[in-house]
Amino acid sequence: MPMEIDRFTLFLAFVIDKLHFYLRKLITLRKTGSTSREEVEKLQMENRSLREKEEKSSSEIKKLQQEHAKLNEKMKKLKSETEEHEKKASAAEAHVNALQKPKSEELLLEYDRLLEDNQILQAQLLSRG
Repeated sequence: MPMEIDRFTLFLAFVIDKLHFYLRKLITLRKTGSTSREEVEKLQMENRSLREKEEKSSSEIKKLQQEHAKLNEKMKKLKSETEEHEKKASAAEAHVNALQKPKSEELLLEYDRLLEDNQILQAQLLSRG
């Protein structure tokens, strides 16, 4: 019987040791589990905030792209208007040049005619006098 008590005591000590080991492990796991839950919650909150920021930035990007498209359209329109104005100015300048040439030629012809008339009149005046 004393041998059985020794064996039982040894078995009980072994069971108590294992129970103590597993209780410590359980306590450690619970601490780690609560820490992990807190980390998961923090990560989920961070994920939500990042998604919200992404949505805001994507909507802002869309707005900027629309504004960019509008500005490109406006720039094309202004370029075409500028080209049109340049064409009109060039046509007007050509028209002015076309109008000035005949006038200057006409004036030269008129000047030449008046010179001839003047010479004829001077010749007549000299022949009479």
